[in-house]
Amino acid sequence: MTDAIRIDVWSDIACPWCYIGKRNLENGLAEASRDDDAPAVEVTFHSFELAPDTPVDFEGGEAEYLATHKGISRDQAEQMLERVTGVAAEAGLQYRFDILKHTNTVKAHELLHFAKEHGRQHEMAERLMAAYFTEGRHVGREDDLVALATDAGLDGEAAREALRSGRYLEAVRADQAQASAYGINGVPFFVIDGKYGVSGAQPASAFAQIVRQVWAEHREPAGVEG
Repeated sequence: MTDAIRIDVWSDIACPWCYIGKRNLENGLAEASRDDDAPAVEVTFHSFELAPDTPVDFEGGEAEYLATHKGISRDQAEQMLERVTGVAAEAGLQYRFDILKHTNTVKAHELLHFAKEHGRQHEMAERLMAAYFTEGRHVGREDDLVALATDAGLDGEAAREALRSGRYLEAVRADQAQASAYGINGVPFFVIDGKYGVSGAQPASAFAQIVRQVWAEHREPAGVEG
């Protein structure tokens, strides 16, 4: 039996291009899944904090954050948000930067590792990103994260204990160390089978093409020594 393609995704909950990239990857995989010889794919999400110095309760909206963090004008920040909102809409996502609550994401990443251990990482990643970008939910506070964990099918009290213990912080740091070892300095970043790197929120068609190509490599017979 041919081994599944491994796709490791480095992303941040608070990265607008990461949610777009996630959705485009899913749509690309769905397209390839309709092939007669459909690729088998396993996707794993990894932690990458874009702004670890962000406070849990940031005062101001997303435009203010961008203007301060990137050293641009408020008008330029608004234009950036308008552009990414348009790209998100093309991917089927309705971003609401007007109600978004900017926050530190380290606890959300810890929760993702807890979810992974319980077989619900994909559901947790989707719930966190949807809550942050489309619902104006706070993803930095314990009570809010526990509620979102419950939404994703996890035990709320177990999630709360995991967050309070901080025992998944080491896993978050290990992901970030691996990203550094790969030379990843921006997200989303996709590593396919540990040997191909794909940067940015590529179109769904590009992801479909990539997995078809790699699947064909998987299907090639091994060389025979004579």
